[in-house]
Amino acid sequence: MRPPDTKQRLLDAAEQLFALRGFHATSLRAITQAAEVNLAAVNYHFGSKEALLDAVMARSLGPLNQVRSGRLDEVERDAAAENRAPDLRALWRAFVEPTLSMRRHETGAEHFLSLVGQALAQPHGAVMEVFMRQMTPMFLRLFELTCLALPEMPRQLLFWRMHFAVGSLSHLMRCNDQSPVLPAGITAEIDVDTLTDMLLDYTLAGLEAPR
Repeated sequence: MRPPDTKQRLLDAAEQLFALRGFHATSLRAITQAAEVNLAAVNYHFGSKEALLDAVMARSLGPLNQVRSGRLDEVERDAAAENRAPDLRALWRAFVEPTLSMRRHETGAEHFLSLVGQALAQPHGAVMEVFMRQMTPMFLRLFELTCLALPEMPRQLLFWRMHFAVGSLSHLMRCNDQSPVLPAGITAEIDVDTLTDMLLDYTLAGLEAPR
């Protein structure tokens, strides 16, 4: 296998350091030292630290959102073929499952998931700004489809319930299967399929709760 090129090494190093230290606490010098490249390489390949962050996010979010979009397309096609509203659980599975499955299938995905968790936990930071710019179309599409699945629910109420649901997914990404307190007989080791179903049960109960 060919060794990663300079741009790839910068992306790998930045993703890891941003996840472990945070965006603002990570210097460009630290990134270039970890990547074993010249400091000028960041400006050459990306132009700025913020542009590097944008590329780090896009490298994983782009393919992830393609998978999500494809699965949402399938849910919409099934609903149209049967002349009914989209299935709520199928919609949210299309959004949640690809994210949680990244841990199982992709080496190093924990760094990306931790970075996304930071974005959602720090609503006024640069990471959140970059994340939302890339995620807004997906969020809006999921919201509109969720409204179609629950037409009797006021959009304002559904927006906030969806906000809470995304917060639950954010919490899972930040914790990354780690809990500071484990009662006797409780394990943090849960397979992705079980975790997905547990989260979907919780999410749908909130979205569909009586007003």
